[in-house]
Amino acid sequence: MNTNSNVYTVVYSTILVVVVAAVLAFTAISLQPKQNENVKKETITKVLSAAAQADQTVTIAEDADVMALYSEMATAAFYVDGYGKIVGEMNLGKENVNDIKVATNADLKKQNDIFKKIADGQNDLLASLELPVYVINVNGKSVTVIPCYGAGLWGPIWGYIAVAEDGRSIYGAVFDHKSETPGLGAKITEDFFQNQFAGKEFGQGSQKFDVVKGGAHGASNGVDAISGATITSQALGRTINTWATYYEPYLKTLEVAETVEE
Repeated sequence: MNTNSNVYTVVYSTILVVVVAAVLAFTAISLQPKQNENVKKETITKVLSAAAQADQTVTIAEDADVMALYSEMATAAFYVDGYGKIVGEMNLGKENVNDIKVATNADLKKQNDIFKKIADGQNDLLASLELPVYVINVNGKSVTVIPCYGAGLWGPIWGYIAVAEDGRSIYGAVFDHKSETPGLGAKITEDFFQNQFAGKEFGQGSQKFDVVKGGAHGASNGVDAISGATITSQALGRTINTWATYYEPYLKTLEVAETVEE
């Protein structure tokens, strides 16, 4: 075959593309289980880190076996719909930690997409929501951890909020992002910002929570925004407020249960 011909060039290029694509596909498939495990561990670490803020003597070490720790500390994990009804269970891994089930960011994004449709008037979708709830035992305290997920300035932002037995008081929170600006919006992951959430609570009106300059003027349901990161701060405030609104029916059941016990 004439190696200088157009036919040779096309055939050679086609074969090369097919081979490279096959190698990449094989590599991706081979690494998928490990990637899924890493995503699961990252989620569990954030859930436990948020819950641990209920007791200052408890810390989640970076080298901890978070899978085993979660299986030991978690007392329940399930999904609730927009009416606060439990609609599914997640495996806690009590018999095998590899069986642990958690909701990933991809799962949270699906719920966030449904929120948008409900906001547009499709209220019938409230029953189709599957909002993850994690209940963690922290030295005898029953801590409910709920996630939030939304759009930041440059990409997704998300977090986990630890809620007390009354369904309103906040023990603490941890947040993360995909591509917020270093030194500005990316500071939502830093302690100085996250520590503000301890002792706050969700509001009872339409504004459940806010992240604004001045900490919502000292309101119990607001924290101070990050200086120079107004857009990210406002986006996080909207994200928390939205998710807290859809979780409210379930969180109210905790408040009622606590009142009955008293």
